[in-house]
Amino acid sequence: MVADLTGRRVACFGEGMLELRTRPDGLLSRAFGGDTLNTAIYLARLGARVDYVTALGDDDVSGEMLRAWEAEGVGTGEVRRLPGCLPGLYIIETDAAGERRFLYWRDAAPVRRLFDADHAEGTAAALAGAGLVYLSGISLSLFAGPARDRLFAALEQAHAGGARIAFDTNFRARGWPDLTAARAAYDRMIGLSDVVLAGCEDLAAMTGRGAPEDVLAWLDGAGVGEAVVKLARPGCLVRAAGAPVEVPVPRRVTPVDTTAAGDSFAAGYLAARLAGRDPVCAAGEGHRLAGVVIAHPGAIIPREAMPV
Repeated sequence: MVADLTGRRVACFGEGMLELRTRPDGLLSRAFGGDTLNTAIYLARLGARVDYVTALGDDDVSGEMLRAWEAEGVGTGEVRRLPGCLPGLYIIETDAAGERRFLYWRDAAPVRRLFDADHAEGTAAALAGAGLVYLSGISLSLFAGPARDRLFAALEQAHAGGARIAFDTNFRARGWPDLTAARAAYDRMIGLSDVVLAGCEDLAAMTGRGAPEDVLAWLDGAGVGEAVVKLARPGCLVRAAGAPVEVPVPRRVTPVDTTAAGDSFAAGYLAARLAGRDPVCAAGEGHRLAGVVIAHPGAIIPREAMPV
């Protein structure tokens, strides 16, 4: 069944980090990013009502990040400021074809404490207050053991209260102790999700089976009503009612930097669905935004470069 997303307020959940990008002259430029944060910012630019649910430190840089998100129209009322903590950081390096590589410093990031026993109730309330909760495989990987169980309990509570849940698989092996733990968490997450944005290449790395028909069979078996499967070739399959429909990219773009390609696709797709567009049209909007984003360096493109 196609999810009813029209007009819902979104809570994007995950980690916002400092972004350092290596410039052609060897110097570093500073910005901010993170997969679900990128999606939140692009959603806000596209007119969606969105809050970001995360944690930062009480330092000046964390304050600067908050002000920048607010200037983008992202709600920050659910961002916790934890004393003595510092935000995570990553460096982007890109090759001649625009493909990116990330180097991370984030093991002690404050977001990892959001489902500790003393913070879990407040975080759960933040998610339960949304009409749509959006998170990713990277969001899942931030927590382990009892903290991850509390995250799932919070998602179950939100879902029982009427929230819809959208999940982007966005698998990164380095965030998991082993593939068995990752598969167990993904199975549980997909079983809770109303909308899944799945990447064939990501899931092939986790399951060894990344053919589109395998991914669709997995999602169908879990009862996912609305699925978007991003293909290894440019384009995606949308399955929301009946047989899957292939939605190609409208035009090929030579990438400058593929950072946030999937994040911006998710924003374009969800913004269109929130506006009442059907899933196939929404996938086209996702492709359109992602095609602009990868033609610019960094995760967040200049506002004036946004497609109209």
